[in-house]
Amino acid sequence: MDDTLFEQLTQYLNQSDNLRDNLRRAELIGLGGRNIRVAPGAVVRVQHPEQLGSDLFIGLYSYLNGDITVGDHTLIGPHCSLTAGHHLFDAQTGWFSARTATNNRIVIGEGCWLASGVTVTAGVTVGRCNLICANAVVTKDTADYAIMAGVPARQIGHIDRESGAYVWYSHEEKKL
Repeated sequence: MDDTLFEQLTQYLNQSDNLRDNLRRAELIGLGGRNIRVAPGAVVRVQHPEQLGSDLFIGLYSYLNGDITVGDHTLIGPHCSLTAGHHLFDAQTGWFSARTATNNRIVIGEGCWLASGVTVTAGVTVGRCNLICANAVVTKDTADYAIMAGVPARQIGHIDRESGAYVWYSHEEKKL
């Protein structure tokens, strides 16, 4: 392997998490020119790179794989996992089959923040301007301006569209 290429790969995976290098990492994987920033160690294997919005940040060691659309002005924190594929159990063989291709697309709305460790499962649409709290596992579509938390994620509040304030639901409240 060429020493220069090895140095670039080492820097891509391990070195500085700053604006210049994050923009360079995005450029190296074909996402340059839209203010997309990719932190060290992130793996971005999307089917249609043009479906990733502008002003996007993909955090340290995050993993995006498959048919994924991400809206503009979105923050994906460190160690997030967005995988637009899953496997089916095959009763005849007794194990899980290769990836399926049935409506597995993930859509992340504009202006979202996926905090550290968030997982979004195949086939889910996250609404516009969502806050997905740390380590949440989103298994179902979410409303716009929702605050989601837990495993599986449930709505625990919303963002006031006018003021930007977080409105937290009490334990007794249930958001329909």
